Order: sequence, then C-alpha cells, then structure tokens
Amino acid sequence: MSTAATLVQNLRNRLSKPAGYRLFDIQLKHRITLSPSLTRFVFSGSDVALMRTLAPDQRVKLLFPSANGATANLPKQSDWRAPLRDMSPESVPPMRSYTLRNLRTEAGELDIDFVLHGVTGPATRWASQARAGDRLQIAAPNAACTDDPGGYEWQPPQGMRKLLLIGDETALPAIAGILEELALHPDTPQVQAFIEVPQEADCQPLLCGPNTKVHWLPRASLGKQHGDGMLLAARELASLPPRRMQARACAELQELDLDNQRLWDRASAKHNEFYAWVAGESMAVMAIRRFFVHECGMDRSGLTLMGYWKLGRSLG
Repeated sequence: MSTAATLVQNLRNRLSKPAGYRLFDIQLKHRITLSPSLTRFVFSGSDVALMRTLAPDQRVKLLFPSANGATANLPKQSDWRAPLRDMSPESVPPMRSYTLRNLRTEAGELDIDFVLHGVTGPATRWASQARAGDRLQIAAPNAACTDDPGGYEWQPPQGMRKLLLIGDETALPAIAGILEELALHPDTPQVQAFIEVPQEADCQPLLCGPNTKVHWLPRASLGKQHGDGMLLAARELASLPPRRMQARACAELQELDLDNQRLWDRASAKHNEFYAWVAGESMAVMAIRRFFVHECGMDRSGLTLMGYWKLGRSLG
C-alpha cells in the first residue's frame, strides 16, 4: 500500500472509530440539598445508558443555555465541538467542567454536585432556577469507545501505602468518590484527607475505609480566606514523608502565569509509596506545589496537582 493510501486508510479508521467523549441529552430529575453550599443534581434520560466512567474524579462538561436563552441542542457527532466554531458568540452554550459524582446506567441516572454561592455565571444562574424536566447536554465518556478517553487523574501508583488528599469544596465530589472507592478494598493505604469548605455546616459524612482520617477545614469557623485551609493542611497538619533535598527534586519549578496557563501536574504510574492528590483554587495549589517540591524535596512523580479554578474568576 502506498504512503498516500495508508494515510487515507488511517484517517478513515479514525473517523469510523467511536469518539472517547460525545454529547448526550439529559434532563433534571430532582435536586438534593447536601449542605448550605452544595447541592446534588440528579439527571436522567435514555442517553445515560450509553455513558461510562473510569475513575472517581471523572470530568464531564455541562452545556448551559446560551446568552440568548436557548438550550444547547448540538448534533451528537464524533467531533461535537465542530458546530461551536460556526456559531455566533451569543448562541454558543457556556460549558463548565464538573466531576461525575455517580453514574447509574441501569437506572438511567447520574449525579453532579454543584457548589452554590450566589449567581455568578451561567452555571449558577441555571442552577438557581432549574426545575425538574429542564434539559441540558453533557459531554461525557462514550461507552461505545473501548479506548481510554482520559478526563481523570486518579491513577494511584503501584505500591502506594500513604495517600494525601487536599482540596476545597470544588474538589469535594472527587475526594468523596476516591474515599468510597478505597473503602471497597480490604488492603487500603493510610489516608489523610483535608477538605476546605465555606462553613461548618458544609462538613458531610463520607464513606471511608478503616485507615482513613478526614479533616474538615471550614473557612468561616477558622477565620480563613479561600485556599488558606489547603495551605494549612499541606504546611502544618499533614504527615509528610521525610524531607529529601535532592537536586532532582529541588530543580527550579516552572512558574506558571495562572491568568493564561492552567496548573495541571500529573503523577506518573511508577512505584511510589507516597502519593498526593491536590485540587482546588489555582493559587493555593501553586503554593502547595512550591512547598512540596522546593521545601520538602518531594518527588514530583508522586504528586498530582490541579488548579480547578482561579480566585477572582467566576466559578459558575
């Protein structure tokens, strides 16, 4: 087969292969108040049976009504983003990333937990007014695709014996899912979980294994600002590995411009007894990154660090 024919055949194969992520139609079934700041939205629909999830921190994208009030109704094609490029700005549906908290394909239901803190954008505007039966579109992993679609970072290394989880309320759904997954395994590692939330009433019972300790850090009770609780956990409260001031670990970190770059460091899958998964406000995660690497000499291959959002920008 000629080079040109091979390229054409490879292109055909890619086009005929099911997409890792695709669009699905869902509708709001009901909502459950979890705490003053967190609400669970239960969605349903026949399309839910066609989804899948690969990890407790699986990310999906919800498409909210556009600026002109129209509900998203994009064609469910392989390249689902393509139609967006031809739409006028006022017609483009705003998209926000969320953790797929629960997926019940047989029941045709999925759960997504929202942080509610006033109407600050299209997502919180929709959430404040949403009623049962309201429709949305969601970009989620496609069950017809047998390849790994990505969209998750929870991949603990082999040999993990100690796990550190740090996050704010935006990371709470993922942390709760991780703890639930670990609780199902008899040989669970030692787990420290530190969760910063707006107020004490946002602390929730979580399903945990016997070797897990959960520490809640409510900002209102502690007199802290966004991210302060996460930093307190990393610097003073967490039990960390002995400091190793090695040249490899202490090499100059690339400083990111958080106005234009996203902080997203992913641990490797290599053997590592200590593993840290940290997510939340970007500047707080950046400060924890500096502390872990520069001051503690931690091996970056055992660190997953994610800036979910940035203070000063709309969360919803």
